[in-house]
Parts: sequence; structure tokens; C-alpha cells
Amino acid sequence: MTTKKGRKTTGRKYIKQRKKKKYEAIGKKRTVRLGEEKKKTKRTRGGNKKTFLLKGKFVNIQEKGKKSRVEIKKIIETPSNRFLARQNTITKGTIIETDLGKARITNRPSQEGIINGILIETE
Repeated sequence: MTTKKGRKTTGRKYIKQRKKKKYEAIGKKRTVRLGEEKKKTKRTRGGNKKTFLLKGKFVNIQEKGKKSRVEIKKIIETPSNRFLARQNTITKGTIIETDLGKARITNRPSQEGIINGILIETE
């Protein structure tokens, strides 16, 4: 028996109990790309502000207690999705090439507005 979308097996329509509230609505998907730094600020619930990144060029790398801000040369791979590396999209876990060597992104840039990483290999 084939079922139509939005209907029960008897043929009756599914009726929503209520509409979604504004705070339950899904926001826009934000992807962080490699390029000249570009940030955006959004007002969140309670009057707070959230800053998120749209494009990023620099990464804060921590190694042996020292922190340094280094430019990203290129994106090598993204373990979660191989197509993201081709599109120059930066996500958590992305492996990038810097002046210090290869680094892994340890935060979520689309949520925090900054790119942090740790060195995984020194050249």
C-alpha cells in the first residue's frame, strides 16, 4: 500500500496541534569560507548578541602553552564531508595549512566568530 505525504494510513490528513513559535524557527545556515575576514552580529533571545564568522583568514593556534595568530594558506581536508574542503568551507575538525604547519580547527567558527586550532604536525 502506498501512502501519500501528509496523510495517515487510513487516508486522513495529519493536522498540526499548533504552529511553531518564533524561538523554535530554524535560522539560516551559516558557512565560514576562506577569505578576507567578514563578521556579522545577530540579536539573540534575551537581548544578547551573537557574533558569527562568514569569512576568515586567520587562525589562533595554541602549541605548548604559546598562542599565535597565523594566516591560513589553504584547506587540506574536512573529515566530516570531503566536499567542504573543495568549497573552502571551514568547520570543526577541518585540517588546514599554515606557516607553522598543519593544524586542526578545534572550535565551531560559525557559532563563535573566531577560528581556533591546534598544531598537528610541524614542518
